[in-house]
Parts: sequence; structure tokens; C-alpha cells
Amino acid sequence: MSAPITVALLGGGTVGSSVANLLISNGSEFAARIGREVVLTGVAVRDTSKTREGIAESLITSDAQALAASGADIVIELIGGIEPAKSLIETAIANGSSVITANKALIAAHGAHLHALAEAKGVDLYYEAAVAGAIPLLKPLRESLAGDKVRRLLGIVNGTTNFILSKMTDEGADYSEVLAQAQALGYAEADPTADVEGYDAAAKAAILASLAFHTNVTSDDVYREGMSQVTADDVEAAKSLGYVIKLLAIAEITDDETGVIVRVHPAMVPETHPLASVRDAYNAVFVEAKAAGQMMFYGRGAGGDPTASSVLGDVITAARNRVAGNVGPTHSTYANLKIHGIGDAVTSYYLNLRVADESGVLAAISNEFAKHGVSIEAVRQDGEANDARLIIRTHSATDAKLRNTVEALRGMSAVREVLGVMRVEGGAV
Repeated sequence: MSAPITVALLGGGTVGSSVANLLISNGSEFAARIGREVVLTGVAVRDTSKTREGIAESLITSDAQALAASGADIVIELIGGIEPAKSLIETAIANGSSVITANKALIAAHGAHLHALAEAKGVDLYYEAAVAGAIPLLKPLRESLAGDKVRRLLGIVNGTTNFILSKMTDEGADYSEVLAQAQALGYAEADPTADVEGYDAAAKAAILASLAFHTNVTSDDVYREGMSQVTADDVEAAKSLGYVIKLLAIAEITDDETGVIVRVHPAMVPETHPLASVRDAYNAVFVEAKAAGQMMFYGRGAGGDPTASSVLGDVITAARNRVAGNVGPTHSTYANLKIHGIGDAVTSYYLNLRVADESGVLAAISNEFAKHGVSIEAVRQDGEANDARLIIRTHSATDAKLRNTVEALRGMSAVREVLGVMRVEGGAV
């Protein structure tokens, strides 16, 4: 074999340690796959005094900048966040290194910039592990479906929120109760904001949309709504209608194919839809393409070894490119579609209203829906003390029309309270 492929690793946490150990323990197998020996040249960590099982002390350093600038064939960034990760990746690219990262926040915010640097330098930039952990998803979107036209992606891309919603569905418990359970089990952070308020999913949605629609989409372009306001009452109402509630990342092309809408929010999904059966901390993305039709990618969305699997898949690809003297497909933004706001999204809706139990109320409410261009598909009415509960399911309408309808309902004297409003996604499959 010729000179080895050198790999520098920035970050020695859970995923970084898994990557390092797998690189070391599977070295001979990787060499057979690549055609060259793979050598780990260093691991940059914050605390060098901590013992890291399976990693020689001589590889450990606190100087991430020097390691990034070392000119290794491949630099793996697993630090996370925007800085210093962005500067370190820029340094690595400037010194001729291909870069592998799992940093969803950085790619969602600055992916176009980093791709431009990598393309100018003639190196690879891969980030399969940034979305959905172990699930091979980005490469199929970038390469396997390159000859097709993706119309829509519908995904559960955050394991924490899926665990919480699964428990709420199974146990009928309130959000706060299940969140505490998730934190105790290590599924949720002490500060769960990034997960439960949809920031994590929004970054992943931006990456998926960019690849699927050949358009530069950043996390700022994604409509985001968290799931902390989902109540046990909402979950029970969904069950009674044959639905489950999921926090979904949705990216779709507009009907005229000139724009794209990307959004993250809780939604009711029919029990018959494949996404409805995705439980606990698992992830899944349902893809609809023009020629290929419908397909679903499913698997473990987080964890040291699953995420390391995706990172190392990218390492093998980048290493093979080095051996062949070429680079892989770069960032494709030729379509440059217009980014539309949530108001243009078209879906159907569930509303939960507490209203006065009087004659003519239902007719007045129906008239308000019609006035704003929203058609009612079904209504269920239940008695509730001196009032009544209305569960309303609408036909498809734009989000803007639905919002105007809800505002009008809140202004009606007969409507005591709008208890819940939720989008309904994933019709017939």
C-alpha cells in the first residue's frame, strides 16, 4: 500500500470516543475497503487529564487549532456549535483537508459558505451524521435520487421529542411529567429547549431541504413551533380521531414548483401512516419523489456508536476519493427556489373549541369558517357542564386562512375558549 490516509479528530466526547475506537479497532478492515492504511494522528479534547479508554495518551491534545491546521487528509469535527467549530473547519479546508462533521447547527447556518471553501480547495465536505444519526439519508438524497425529483419530506428527526410524545400517547401523562422522566433517563438535557422547542429539528430540516430541492435553505428559513404546548387533552383527542401526535420536520415544493416551504411543528398523523408507528427515541424520514414514489428511512437517530457509524461512512467515502484523486458531489443550489413562509403551506387542521351550549352556535361557527375560506370536513360535539366541546376537522386550506379563522373564532362571544389547534399531516399513503 502507498502512504496512509491520515485522520485528525476534533472532539473526544461520546461520539468522538466511539469514532476513535472504531477507527483503531477496525483499522485493517478499513484499509481493505479503502486500499490504504488509515492512521489516526490526534484527538483534540477540552480536558486532557481525562482517561479515554482505547485511545493512546500520545494522541490526545488540547490544541485543536494546530490539529486542524496539520494538513491531515481528513479532519473530523465533532465539537458542535458554531464557534470554534466553524473557524476550525475553515482552517482544515485551507490546509487541504477534507472535512467530516456531525454539526447540524453549523451546516444549517453556514453550509453554503463551507461548501464554497471546500469546492475552491478541491476537498470534500460531508455531514451524514448531522441528520438522523445512523440512518443513511443525506447520501441517498444527494446521489441515489439525483435523477428524480423529490416533492416532499416528512420526518421525525428528534428522538427526545418523539420519546416524550410516545410516552404521552401510551400513558396519557402530561408533558411536564414525561419531560422529567426523559431527563432522568438521559433522553433530554437539563435545558431541553433545543429539542422541545424545535431548534434541533429546524436545523436538520434546513439541511434536508437544501439537498432535496437544490436550494440554499438555512435554519432561519424554517418555520419553527415547539411541542411544549401539546397537552394530554390534545393527545387524547388525537387518539379518538385515529391519529397520533408527532413533532414533524416538513420540507415540500410548492404546487407550481417555483418555491419551497420548510417547517417544524407538532402535527396529527393518521395511525395508518408509517410515521405513526415510530416510537421512543427512533427517527424516520418519509420521502415522496416523482418517479420513485414513497419511501421511508428509519433507525436510531442518536447515540455514540450509531452516530459514529455515519461519521465513519463519510470517512471511508472521503478516503476513497483521496486515493482516486478526486472529490465527491458538491453542494447543488442550481434550482434556487423561492423560500415561502408558513402562511402559504396547505394542509388540514384539527381544532378543539369550548363553546356556549346554545342553539345556532354551530351554524355561526360554520359560517365563520366559510367566510375565511376554510371548509369543515367533520364535527364532533360533546356536552361539558353548561358548555359544549366541539372537535372540528377541516379540509385542506392555507395556514394563513386557518389563522384568520382562529382569530375570528376567538372574537366570538359564543366561543368560550380555543383549547387546541393542530395541523394534520400525512394523508393517504
